[in-house]
Order: sequence, then C-alpha cells, then structure tokens
Amino acid sequence: MDALSISEAQQQVDQWIKTYGVRYFNELTNMAILTEEVGELARIIARTYGEQSFKESDKNRDLGDEMADVLWVLLCLANQTGVDLTDAFRKNLEKKTNRDKERHQNNLKL
Repeated sequence: MDALSISEAQQQVDQWIKTYGVRYFNELTNMAILTEEVGELARIIARTYGEQSFKESDKNRDLGDEMADVLWVLLCLANQTGVDLTDAFRKNLEKKTNRDKERHQNNLKL
C-alpha cells in the first residue's frame, strides 16, 4: 500500500462515511467514541508494556488496529469540525519546536 497523507486519509474517511456510514455521528458522540477507543488502546498498552495481565478477551486484540480506530475517529472529528489536520499538525510541530527545542536537551532526568 502506498503512503497516505493526512489529507488523503481525511478524504478517504469522508468518502467512506458518505458511501457506507450514511452520515457522521454528531461531534459529541464521536468525542465519546474517541474516548472509548483511546481506552481500548490504553488497555492493550497496559497489558503489553505495563504490569497488568491479559484477560482472555484481550488476547486477540491488535495494537495497530486499536491505534487505527483512534485515528479514524480523530479524522471524523476533524472532517466534521472543518479542521485541516495537515495544517494543524504543521503548526503544532512548529509550536513544539519553538517551545521545546532546548527544554528536553536540558532536562537532567532524560
């Protein structure tokens, strides 16, 4: 599969919703779904890299699939609120660079 830009991912999600999903869930519902998906991702991380043990129902979960679920809902929210995630990410990276370019290098804990 070829590389996919953030913009292309937003477009593909939009096309999928319009083709198969009928319509977007409202923003508040999608925010709740995003929270749920992040919780599922956290559960796998806690059991894979943390100290919790797997339950039988957790054993067949796929980390990449759970991350993709989080991304999917985030892309839905961006689409329905008019956020261009490519532009937002670039601005966010610039903000972090300006704010933190020396902060982490000077952190004795790291």
